[in-house]
Amino acid sequence: MALANIQLTQKDIFEKNFKTGMRGYNQDEVDEYLDKIIQDYETFQKEIDRLKSENERLRQQQSSNDTTRSSRSAQQPKEQAPQPAAPVRERETQMNHQVNYDILKRLSNLEKAVFGKKFAENDV
Repeated sequence: MALANIQLTQKDIFEKNFKTGMRGYNQDEVDEYLDKIIQDYETFQKEIDRLKSENERLRQQQSSNDTTRSSRSAQQPKEQAPQPAAPVRERETQMNHQVNYDILKRLSNLEKAVFGKKFAENDV
């Protein structure tokens, strides 16, 4: 939601006067409803302000973390390769097991194809 597209403020809603007609809306009911809308707008505005300040705080924290991280990486020797994380090693191990299983399965199928025919010929 773009904040530039907001057309009403709490004050606009509060100061809005509706014309009454012969069979118009119940003025008390309209006022109660507008009061609820004003309260919601105030709540939304407070939340927007809170999120803006949190966003700014996180950006500052991010920039300070980036600065700290870059100074650390400059101090570390470049010869050291980063060690793979445990989940990466586990995934690699699972992939190796899968490859081994596939190879064994292919070998088994090949043996059946080669030796299966010899066994079938001997039984006849």
